[in-house]
Amino acid sequence: MIHVIMGLKGSGKTKKLIDNINAAVAQAHGDVVCIEYGKKLTYDVTYKVRLVDSQEYGISTPDMLKGFLSGLHAGNFDITNVFIDNLYKTIGSDEAAGEEFVAWCAKFAADNDMEITMTISADPAAASEAMKQYL
Repeated sequence: MIHVIMGLKGSGKTKKLIDNINAAVAQAHGDVVCIEYGKKLTYDVTYKVRLVDSQEYGISTPDMLKGFLSGLHAGNFDITNVFIDNLYKTIGSDEAAGEEFVAWCAKFAADNDMEITMTISADPAAASEAMKQYL
């Protein structure tokens, strides 16, 4: 299953993401991973979450993030929840590439029994129909 938290800057996306991360840790029967752009969530989420700074691994395109997610799963089948903060900054792309990436994540999550939640800084009213199904 996939969830997208979309909103303009300052709309509370990161706060919702932090609440979802901490709730997932309390309820999940597996490991929780959060991929962030820069180190800013360190003091906001529980220590039980595996925080990954995408900049440290040079993730800058959708394909790189796909490979990274695939590698995470290949190395640890116990991951039940993945959170991605600020998708467009992480993959260095716009809506078209982001939409394709979200569709890939939906299939990847379903195939591997995972939940993936991500934040996107964009106006939800302007989201495409394909993207709206994940909001």
